[in-house]
Amino acid sequence: AKMATRLSDSDEEPKSKLTKMEEDESEVWEELEPTIDNVLEQESLKWIFVGGKGGVGKTTCSCSLAVLLSHIRESVLLISTDPAHNISDAFDQKFSKFPTKVRGYHNLYAMEIDPEVVDKDEIEDELQQDESGITGLAKELLQDL
Repeated sequence: AKMATRLSDSDEEPKSKLTKMEEDESEVWEELEPTIDNVLEQESLKWIFVGGKGGVGKTTCSCSLAVLLSHIRESVLLISTDPAHNISDAFDQKFSKFPTKVRGYHNLYAMEIDPEVVDKDEIEDELQQDESGITGLAKELLQDL
């Protein structure tokens, strides 16, 4: 996947790596190098999806990315839809279909759901009872889906 940043016609540095095109009609887009730093610096990113064939390192990449993001974001929610529940193995901690704080982190949460058997209404009902910030993210994701 390619990432882009906006540059104006002037030589000044862009204020944001990713901004809306509507701000100025003279804007042009420049391709960014595909680096982890460019992903981490994108303040406008709300959701990051990691996918691919089996055995390509999705769990390793998503867990590593979540840890890195937890150092610069207020809160991070890692959701796995892999029935093998490999993020529990990666963090050596059992996760469920509800957001659970990852041991050793104050703002990193994880949950594992099986999309074939998940009851979206049950999760939404459970999340309604908890109004903390991370459950708000989980509720928002379920609504977006």
